[in-house]
Amino acid sequence: MDNRYSKNKKMISQQEQEMLKNSRVCVVGCGGLGGYVLELLARLGVGQLTAVDGDRFDQTNLNRQLLSLESNLGEYKAVAAKKRIEDVNSEIDVDIIIEFLNEENAEEILLGHDLIIDALDSINTRRIVQEKAKALSIPFIHGAIAGWYGQVCTIMPGDDSLDYLYKSDVNHGEEKKLGNPSYTPALVASIEVSEATKVLLDKGELIRNEVLYVDLLEGEFHKLPLKK
Repeated sequence: MDNRYSKNKKMISQQEQEMLKNSRVCVVGCGGLGGYVLELLARLGVGQLTAVDGDRFDQTNLNRQLLSLESNLGEYKAVAAKKRIEDVNSEIDVDIIIEFLNEENAEEILLGHDLIIDALDSINTRRIVQEKAKALSIPFIHGAIAGWYGQVCTIMPGDDSLDYLYKSDVNHGEEKKLGNPSYTPALVASIEVSEATKVLLDKGELIRNEVLYVDLLEGEFHKLPLKK
C-alpha cells in the first residue's frame, strides 16, 4: 500500500520511515499498556515486533485492554497481539513469546532488539529488564499506570532510572489499589511510543534522567528529575 504512511510524511521523512521499517522492538507485556503500544508501533511502521506475555485474557481485562474481547477470553494475549498486528499491518514481522520474562530467559528474549518497551505490572520484572537492557546496551522505555495516573521515562543503558523511581523493597505499584480505567493505558502507551520514535530516529528531546508524571484527575503533567 503506497499510501499507508502518507500521513506520516509531514513529520517522518521517507528515510526515517525506512529506519522504522528496519527497526526491531520488543514489547514486554501484551495487556493494558502493551496492546496499545503494539497497535501504535504497527500503525507507525516499525517493521519487526516481538510481543512477550505468558498470560491469558479473562473478564477483568475487558474494561481497558485493547486486545481483550468477549470472543477471545482464555486466549493467550501474545497470540491475540499477533492476530491484531497482522490485521492492522501485514507488512510487519511479528514474533511472539508465550512466556513470562524472568531472570533465566530475559537475555535470550531481549537480545538483538534495537529497543525494549515496558508494558509490565511487576516492578521486579522491570528491574530485570533494566539490568539486562543495560548489559545488552539496549535503550528501554519505561511506562506505568495506576487509576488516573501514569508515568513515562526513557532509560538509556547505564541510567538505572528505576533505582530512583522505586524503593528496593517494593514490587507492585499503586495500580493494585487504584485499578486502571480504559483511558490511562491508551495515553501512557502513546507517550511511550512517542519516546520510542525519538530513540529509533535519534531526534527530539528524550524524557531521560527525569520522569513525566501524568495526573489526569487534575489535568496536570509534570516532569520530575530523578535523584536518589
